[in-house]
Amino acid sequence: MLNFETQSGGSSLNLSQTETDALLEVVSEQLNLNTFNPDDQQILKRMVESLGDSRGMVRLSFAEALGKIGKPVTPLLLEAVTNHPNPVVRRASAKTLTLIADPKAVPTLVNALLNDQDTVVKNSCVGALAKTGESAVPALLKILASTEYPESSKGLATWALAFIGAEAKEYVYREVHSDSPEVRAAVIGSIAVIAQENPEAGAFDIIMNALGDPVSSVRCEATTALSNLKYRPAVPQLVDLLTNHADWETRRAAALALMKIGDRAALKPLQAALAQEEEAPVQAVIKLAISQIERHLEDWE
Repeated sequence: MLNFETQSGGSSLNLSQTETDALLEVVSEQLNLNTFNPDDQQILKRMVESLGDSRGMVRLSFAEALGKIGKPVTPLLLEAVTNHPNPVVRRASAKTLTLIADPKAVPTLVNALLNDQDTVVKNSCVGALAKTGESAVPALLKILASTEYPESSKGLATWALAFIGAEAKEYVYREVHSDSPEVRAAVIGSIAVIAQENPEAGAFDIIMNALGDPVSSVRCEATTALSNLKYRPAVPQLVDLLTNHADWETRRAAALALMKIGDRAALKPLQAALAQEEEAPVQAVIKLAISQIERHLEDWE
């Protein structure tokens, strides 16, 4: 959903509000009558500049109009995302590219995601990348695999990859055994989304196998995925992680997953694990899991 309510700074184009309103009225009428000329660079530039208007609804109206025009305006929006001094215009331009979803925008959006100093611009760019779909997946995976980029950028890339879902399937299945733990974890999150849309055995097998990953973050991502999917066949393996794994974060993640899945078969193993668990954070989650499962069973008695 587009939101153009946050405003900071002014537009570099000296249009009064009256002139801006007149421009919007003319453009809207031409679009409604199907007489708008998408080759009129002067009008397109004025529309992009109007994305810096102080009024949120006006910015939104211009974004929607530019979205209707579509790919002819992509170069101007990319120029604005890259070089406009007003962050409001950069933000709104990136959000408008969300409506257009032009694959040609991917390199510029990635560059802004990694290098723009404005957090909202970064978030707007990753939203546009997510809406672009399959075309953005290789670039997102490259961000995740790199050692140069901060965790914040990788987190945004992970979110976009999951948002893309089934469109990313061809790429993420190839990266299941990537050398990069960040890629493997993001791939598990993406495959979990794919499994929700299309519950196929292969997807669940990949997530189950990731429970044995040598890196804690990947194992924990797998437990989270299985719990969100409420995949009951995972209970025995999750119990094994809870009772036998040396890493306490993995044990805690397993306890959380067992709680969310809510299978009565996990109750006794959880009680046994509580008796031997020495880490306080894990003990707290096990107690909560036992309480939740017991309450759930009482509701059905």
